[in-house]
Amino acid sequence: MGRLDELDLSATLPKKEAKKRLKEEQRRLLDLRLRLGGLKGGSEIGPPLCVVFEGWDASGKGGAIKRLVKQLDPRHVRVRSFSAPSKDELRHHWLWRFWPHLPGWGGMAVFDRSWYGRVLVERVEGFAEPDAWERAYAEIRQFESMLVLEGTILVKFWMHISEEEQLRRFESRKDDSLKSWKLTDEDWRNREKRTEYADAVEDMLDRTSTSRAPWHLIEGDSKRYARLRVVETVNQAIEAAVGGGEPTSDS
Repeated sequence: MGRLDELDLSATLPKKEAKKRLKEEQRRLLDLRLRLGGLKGGSEIGPPLCVVFEGWDASGKGGAIKRLVKQLDPRHVRVRSFSAPSKDELRHHWLWRFWPHLPGWGGMAVFDRSWYGRVLVERVEGFAEPDAWERAYAEIRQFESMLVLEGTILVKFWMHISEEEQLRRFESRKDDSLKSWKLTDEDWRNREKRTEYADAVEDMLDRTSTSRAPWHLIEGDSKRYARLRVVETVNQAIEAAVGGGEPTSDS
């Protein structure tokens, strides 16, 4: 898997090539998704597919998710964004709030943020006591292992961008009236703690990347490169679990 500082953030693709390959991979995903849902190749449904996105603020999670689900029927995929737990959610075990949103057999869910907030923002900002977030690594490994052993195809992404690229995107959002809502005071504060967050991310990757639920690190300074890598990786994970196949023609 490697470390964050070993990633080649200069990785990119020519626009025309990236567009062509992304369209092909999206078409491939549609074919695979129809088969998982029992809508193609027989009525038997396939295993649950859960795609988890974590990453720096402005790292391209939203754009990657948009391309991932673009060709899919919105009735056949559920996208869920997670932020701070509510007062009611805090009354339960910290993993409780994620359970209702996990996909069942034949289903697909995409998580924008996830249970990893426990060992990232809750750790760095002091919202969880040290013994709680330390204990969480083992709880996460057990939780994900249980899901995978029950059949879930679990794909986890860390979207990585350089500090310079993040600043450029922050400034671009600030000056765009249709995107400024994405940028908050908390984003700027988190940026000031990048070193602490980087340490937490490295610990997370090291302690929760397993053979059953590995992390996939995405070089995100080039949006078109990152988006293609995300869709390709999801396709590969599905094919590894259930086998591949050629998509049908448009006719």
